[in-house]
Amino acid sequence: MRFTGINHLALATGDMDRTIRYWRDLLGLRMVAGLGHPGYRHYFFELTEHDMIAFFEWPGVQPGPDKDHGAPVRGPFTFDHVSLGVASEDDLWDLRDRLDAAGMWVSEVVDHGFIHSLYSFDPNNIPVEFSARVPGVDLGANPVMADTDPTLYALEGAEPQDVWPCPVRSTPVAERRVYPGEGLRLVGQQPGDKDPEPHHV
Repeated sequence: MRFTGINHLALATGDMDRTIRYWRDLLGLRMVAGLGHPGYRHYFFELTEHDMIAFFEWPGVQPGPDKDHGAPVRGPFTFDHVSLGVASEDDLWDLRDRLDAAGMWVSEVVDHGFIHSLYSFDPNNIPVEFSARVPGVDLGANPVMADTDPTLYALEGAEPQDVWPCPVRSTPVAERRVYPGEGLRLVGQQPGDKDPEPHHV
């Protein structure tokens, strides 16, 4: 299999405008696609040339509870499914054959216009989508808003808007500190090996 990255990570929101303000305007991701009709929206934000973050807006969705990264949680959730990009249509069919042979449930290939997709579940029941781009369709070059009832902020277009305050000052180098984290284990260190105090960078 030739995976190209995360085609899109699909999350959920109850307020698309606040989501647009954060992902497009604060983080600077272009909003390259919007689908929807009354009661439903699905907007895509360009992360890299090949990767997107997407959000469904459904009535009644509430933000997830406050939690640390990686800490287990119960109750409301903000994750819908992960879509893994594959290099070609052939890879999509190879995946379908492989999943089917393994006895895993797998959908038919679905044409979404800009991608062809296959749906399945991992052993943890996490919904996984596999997506191959449709040749000649480039949402990054030609953003499309197909929502029949777009939000107020969505009508501002794909490009980030200048609505957030600029930083008052840049953090001086002498004040920049990096705290030890669990990822140090990946490079052969224990978080406790370092001084518990932050170190300057």
